[in-house]
Amino acid sequence: MHSKFARLMALSVLLFGIAPGVAPPARAERIKDIATLQGVRPNQLIGYGLVVGLDGTGDQTTQTPFTVQSITAMLAQMGVNLPPGTNLQLRNVAAVMVTSQMPAFAQPGQLLDVTVSSMGNAKSLRGGTLLLTPLKGADGQVYAMAQGNMVVAGAGASAGGASATINHLSAGRVPGGATVERAVASPFLLGEVLRLELHATDFGTAGRVADAINRRMGANVAQALDGRVIQVRAPQSPNDRVAFMAQLENLNVDVVAGPAKVIVNARTGSVVLNQSVTLEPVAVAHGNLSVTVSSTPVISQPSPMSSGGQTVVTEKTDIQIKQDGGKIVMLEAGAKLSDVVKALNALGATPQDLLAILQAMKASGALRAELEII
Repeated sequence: MHSKFARLMALSVLLFGIAPGVAPPARAERIKDIATLQGVRPNQLIGYGLVVGLDGTGDQTTQTPFTVQSITAMLAQMGVNLPPGTNLQLRNVAAVMVTSQMPAFAQPGQLLDVTVSSMGNAKSLRGGTLLLTPLKGADGQVYAMAQGNMVVAGAGASAGGASATINHLSAGRVPGGATVERAVASPFLLGEVLRLELHATDFGTAGRVADAINRRMGANVAQALDGRVIQVRAPQSPNDRVAFMAQLENLNVDVVAGPAKVIVNARTGSVVLNQSVTLEPVAVAHGNLSVTVSSTPVISQPSPMSSGGQTVVTEKTDIQIKQDGGKIVMLEAGAKLSDVVKALNALGATPQDLLAILQAMKASGALRAELEII
C-alpha cells in the first residue's frame, strides 16, 4: 500500500468532515455565503505604467524597446524633448502592468491596493516607485489613478556568476496605492425587485432560499425563477432596503447536498472526492508497465604503435521492459465516502495509476459520481 495515496484519501475524508461509519450531518449556511446580489460585484482594473528608482535591476532597453518609448513619451509630456536618434541606456526603469480590483459601491477618494508586475526583463522591482498610472475598466474608462512606493516581499543577490533569490522579485504591491476617481453605477436602488444568484446551480437550494425568505420577510416576497436566480421584492427607501438586505443575508438555509463529484488533477495526481460519491460492486485488475533505458559509453582507442588511428566513442544501450502482474480485486459497494476510500485503498495503486482506474470505473458505471479532470 502506498502511504502517499493513503494519506491523500484520509485527507479527503477530513476535508469533508466525515468520519468512517458516520453519516454526514445536515448543515445550514447563511444566504450571504451561498448567493450574491445580481449586479453588485467588484470590477477589475488594469493599467500600463513605469517603475523607477531601481538599483540597476530594471529592463535591458535594447531588448525591451517599449520601455524606451514609454520614457520618451513621458518626458515629452513634461516638456523634455530628446534629440532624434538618442539611444537611452536605462537600468533603473522597468515597464509594468498594474492591476487592481474595485469593490462594489466604491466611491471617489477611496483607496485601493494595486499589484505591480514586470512585463519586461527586469531582474527585480525591489525599492522601485510606481509613477502615476491610470487604471481602466473593461469599457476603457479611467476609474482610478495609481502611484506609490512598492513593497516586494523578496530579496536576491548575485556575484561571480552565482545568484540566490528568495521569493518573487518581479512583482509587488502598493498598499493603498490607487485612488478611485469614478464610481460604478449600481442597480441596488433601481427597480422594485432584487435578484439573488446562487454560487452553484441547484433547484433544491433555490427553492429552500425562497421559502426561508418568505417565512421571515412575509409571503410572496421571494420567488425562485430557476435553479440559480431568486427574485426578491425589496422596500423602495434606501435605508429600509439596506436594513432588509442585512436581515436577508443572515438567514440560515439548509443546503441540499451537491452532486457526487470526483476531482482529479492529472498534473499532480491529486484526487478529491466529495461526500456524495458512492461505488457499485466492481472487479478491478491493474498491472504496472515499466520501461528502463540505460546507456553506457564505450571508448575505443587505436593501438599504441598504429599511425593515423583515432579514438572513437560509442554507446552501448540496454532496454528492459518489465510488466508487473496485477490480480483481480473485488470491490464491495460503498454507500458512504468512508466505504469508497477503503475500497480504493484496497487497490494499492499510486495516485497516477488511480487516474486510469477511476476513468475505467466511471465508464463501466461502477463509480456513481461526475469525474472532472483539471
